[in-house]
Amino acid sequence: MADKVIYITDSDKKQLEQLIRDARVFGSEHEKYLKELQGELNRAKVVKSKDIPEDVITMNTRVRLKDMDTQEEMIYWLVFPKDADADKNKISIFSPVGTALIGYKVGDIIEFKVPAGLRKLKVKEVLYQPEAAGDYHL
Repeated sequence: MADKVIYITDSDKKQLEQLIRDARVFGSEHEKYLKELQGELNRAKVVKSKDIPEDVITMNTRVRLKDMDTQEEMIYWLVFPKDADADKNKISIFSPVGTALIGYKVGDIIEFKVPAGLRKLKVKEVLYQPEAAGDYHL
């Protein structure tokens, strides 16, 4: 993942860095993912919310993905940990797939490690992105 340019809004970066700090203060079983997320934030190109391209996955984006091994398509909503709900396909940014998704765009292939090995997902379509809809969250 580290060689691909990813984008993040300035407000998402600010909120995510605060979440990481808070999780570390209170102790977190997600330390591995916190480190990975911080790495993604550090390498991302930061842009203002109004300037983020519409095909980029930001926080609270709903996206259609395709598993490159099984060809199965799925729809996920990338959310903050407090909003995660597996039954509604709302995945936390602190999960392996959530950390992998942030900042990628339509057409990108995302690779990330899961307990069973390496998983590859292709970003097929951004179904909803808050910034594109004029919903600039802080």
